[in-house]
Amino acid sequence: MSEREDLLRDLEALLFVSDEPVASIVLAQALDVDRRDVDGLCEELARSYEQENAGVVLRNVAGGWRLSTSPDAAPAVERYVLASRHTRLTKAALETLAIIAYKQPATRHQVSAIRGVNSDGVLRALVDRGLVAEVGREEGPGRPMLYGTTPEFLERLGLPSLSALPPLAPLLGRIDEADAGATDVE
Repeated sequence: MSEREDLLRDLEALLFVSDEPVASIVLAQALDVDRRDVDGLCEELARSYEQENAGVVLRNVAGGWRLSTSPDAAPAVERYVLASRHTRLTKAALETLAIIAYKQPATRHQVSAIRGVNSDGVLRALVDRGLVAEVGREEGPGRPMLYGTTPEFLERLGLPSLSALPPLAPLLGRIDEADAGATDVE
């Protein structure tokens, strides 16, 4: 491999791990080359992505260089992102989410006690999806982690705040009525 190919490879790696535009001077320092050389390398890399019709593009934006997805790939990227973030919740996840939403902050043990089953996996999945987060620790033996809902939870439900959740008492009344109706039929 030539020195230029090594620089292009290293530049690409630096841009890949960066989550924001990187100024040419910062890239030049990291690669130990002149800033003008970095600009030339970036332009060359950008052209190569364009010629290959690659899924990524390199742009000079906001005072720095940044890799982003190709506009031509937008429909596939959009489907992927929406499918992975907004897949349906299981019944167990909905139960756990409801318990945390109404009780928060709640410990893992409290959630499991209310549901009557171990909820560790479901709680972990809700944290991974960004609907629930650790919000502190309970004072007491072992100082268990406390969980609460996130802004993403409110966004997904279209709620401005937790105070917009429907009151729980009327919902419990409907459950009791449904149970009574089922008993009368039996």
